[in-house]
Amino acid sequence: MLKRREVLQLAGSAAALAAANTLPSAFAQEQPAEAMPFSGPAVVDMARALAAKPFAAPNLDLPGALTSLTYEGYVAIRAKPEGLIWSDDSSGFVIEPLHRGFIFTNPMQINLVEGGLSRRLNYDASKFVFGGVNLPAPPTKLDFSGFRVLRRDDRGELQELAIFQGASFFRSAARGQNLGVTSRGLSIRTGDARGEEFPFFRTVWIEKSSRAANALTINALLDSESVSGAYRFTIHPGDATIIDVECSLFPRAALDNFGLATMSATSLFSPLDRRGDDDVRDAAAECTGLQMLTGAGEWVWRPVSNRNNLQISEFVDSNPKGFGFLQRNREFDDFYDLIQHWERRPSLWVEPIGDWGPGSVELVEIPSDNENAQNMIAFWRSKTPLAKGQQADFAYRQFWCWSPPSRPPAAAVTGSRGGRGGAAKQRRFLVEFRGDALGDFARMADVKANLSIFPGKIASLRTYPAPERKSCYVQFDIDVASENACEMRLTLESQGAPLSETWLYRWTL
Repeated sequence: MLKRREVLQLAGSAAALAAANTLPSAFAQEQPAEAMPFSGPAVVDMARALAAKPFAAPNLDLPGALTSLTYEGYVAIRAKPEGLIWSDDSSGFVIEPLHRGFIFTNPMQINLVEGGLSRRLNYDASKFVFGGVNLPAPPTKLDFSGFRVLRRDDRGELQELAIFQGASFFRSAARGQNLGVTSRGLSIRTGDARGEEFPFFRTVWIEKSSRAANALTINALLDSESVSGAYRFTIHPGDATIIDVECSLFPRAALDNFGLATMSATSLFSPLDRRGDDDVRDAAAECTGLQMLTGAGEWVWRPVSNRNNLQISEFVDSNPKGFGFLQRNREFDDFYDLIQHWERRPSLWVEPIGDWGPGSVELVEIPSDNENAQNMIAFWRSKTPLAKGQQADFAYRQFWCWSPPSRPPAAAVTGSRGGRGGAAKQRRFLVEFRGDALGDFARMADVKANLSIFPGKIASLRTYPAPERKSCYVQFDIDVASENACEMRLTLESQGAPLSETWLYRWTL
């Protein structure tokens, strides 16, 4: 992954579609043969046929100068202006093919679809600027590592809208944001002792849009040792970027641990943990927590934290209404980082479409001392395994945004802090809730903090209403004795009714 500064029904069978995708176009080294019809359902047929065959690993061979690249050397390789696809602005979207090299060794075959006809985008080294990379001879027949989706801003300058690169990873952002949180098509055995498997996109078909349509559709063929799949991404730019995701999965083997709508983000330190005590910044994190809206309608906020040991949390649910990594700190003063600008990172909110059944939102917190490594991972894990040969269809909508379209109707958590308690072996926490309901002076006279912990005991609990700020602060100490972990649950209530979302957190040594 890149640094934060800066991822018609086919006539005939799926085999006919595979033949169609050998056709060249703008990067052509040969004259194009006859274009072939294309349709999204044909990719589903192709995935089904591929899953019926043994997995074939992709050819990762590259010239040595490309595999030994530093990050700086790799990003110096860019497509020339004449290598950009649809740059005449007729579609409203511009595609930039991305070169292979550095850690991006997997080849991705790119096909362009215009007027219902598919043509393969053939690699041509002359369409790239290689910066200071020393290549004795121009490489040939490499395919690509992925692609960027660009869009012109109000000044006519190209801005990055989305990037698909590396395994099944992709990223996007809202207008005015920097890239941050990353999504992926599918995760398999994440956090599992058996080891993680990384499906990848073998082939994509990018359908040319029109300015009037204001949407770009990308079809993708996913593959791995355990599963093949057909994906369809529809990107809608705007103040928030919306990506509709549809997928059909075909397991080669039974899948008992697979993740849907998987996302990852960085959390190096925050006021909740103290790994950044000797850092000039106040925090370094591109998400402050995991928001969940359960199938029963409960709003839950779980702050994330850079742990000393690997932590996996499971939030059991059925037919979730939404979940995602959110950045709730939107002021420069929350971070004081002149380079990373964490306050500009997107929140990623996912809303499932259709019946996802029973399962759980999984949160994996990985210890890290590298702010360029995304050490927070979240995904939906279905309770029902996928059987070998069984087709499974899923759909969901992603909002890459400043703030999700759905939000708690009552007070939300705007700050979580942790530190030493008032006595030995005690830990102190300070949680701020904020919302219009907390501005009611009369109601706030009856506000109550409902806190439960396990194991351990509550040593002190105080509530500090601040209706002039539409806030309420809850400060409490916990005594965990000799325990090395404690689960906490906190809500605000008034006259017996909930007044806030639910704050959950796990303290660990």
